[in-house]
Amino acid sequence: MKKLFLLLLFCHVSSSVKHSLKYFFTTASGIPDFPDFMAAVHVDEILAGYCDSNSKTVEIKQDWVKNYLDNNTKVLEWHTRECSRESRPKTFKVWISSVMQHLNQSEGVHILQRINGCEWDEETEEVTGFMLFGYDGEDFLSLDLKTLTWIALKPEADIIKQRWDAEEARNEHHENFLTVNCPELLKTSLAYKKSFQLRTALPSVSLLQKTPSSPVSCHATGFYPDRAMMFWRKDGEELHEDVDRGEILPNHDGTFQMRADLNISSVSPEDWRRYDCVFQLSGATRDIITKLDKAEIRTNWVKPTNTTVLIIVAVVVVALVLIAVTGFVIYRKRKGERENGKIIYLTDSFCPLILVSELINLST
Repeated sequence: MKKLFLLLLFCHVSSSVKHSLKYFFTTASGIPDFPDFMAAVHVDEILAGYCDSNSKTVEIKQDWVKNYLDNNTKVLEWHTRECSRESRPKTFKVWISSVMQHLNQSEGVHILQRINGCEWDEETEEVTGFMLFGYDGEDFLSLDLKTLTWIALKPEADIIKQRWDAEEARNEHHENFLTVNCPELLKTSLAYKKSFQLRTALPSVSLLQKTPSSPVSCHATGFYPDRAMMFWRKDGEELHEDVDRGEILPNHDGTFQMRADLNISSVSPEDWRRYDCVFQLSGATRDIITKLDKAEIRTNWVKPTNTTVLIIVAVVVVALVLIAVTGFVIYRKRKGERENGKIIYLTDSFCPLILVSELINLST
């Protein structure tokens, strides 16, 4: 049976109506330049924010979280204080030192983690709070919210359990956060996330092409939500042949991108104006239509110049001649050995080298 700590750390909520808010705190010993303290917040198993004692700033990982915190500065200030204040890293350092002492460990690499948070069932309204400590990847201590006592998950944790059981005020504080504050914060976050995701954001659409003979790619990026369609038309009729549609892919900022490629190998220049690319977004009031126009195509391709072609030809010719020279010299050398040393290497190989020089002059 898998350890509870690893289960909470890695598993995904199976119910579609169950949501979670989890805080991960980590400290380590014996790792040079490692932050004294790291914290991460997950909403529904997705990283929402991160901070550590080195940067002392909260890094927002989701657009909706940034928007939420911009309108709820007190929440942002609280998370920033939790990350930057000296007491938090010091507390975790004291804890890991205490555990190492109980386990007779004076050195080596060791990691102490705490995960706490809550789960809320949107259908039944049931709330479950939890707080769990892990040490070196194994369950160590967990808080029983019914009795407000700690459960030692390893025999070595029993001494710490007894000391923490006596700290009733702190355990009551944990209970209040896990069963009251955490669910309220989770529900507020989910409501804001939902309203943020109901918005629509139109993309920027570009025509891209690698080379003049490559397909023309109609590329849209920055749209939201991901319920979108893109297709090519000719004379107003949707095309299915000579069109390659890509998948909708996520961007790092929470928006999406997609493309549709049109094979133009059989399209004559005078017919280009008959083609256009259409982007449709669910919830949007208008489509984005982009005409197939050579002047609007973006590319990194550079037309080779005559000088470039001559240089390439010269390089190829030189390479071929050098191969011939090498083979010729080896042949004469072996032949000379058979004729008891009657060879003049410089004289025999000089003429091919003159030929190489003449070819280079001709190519330039």
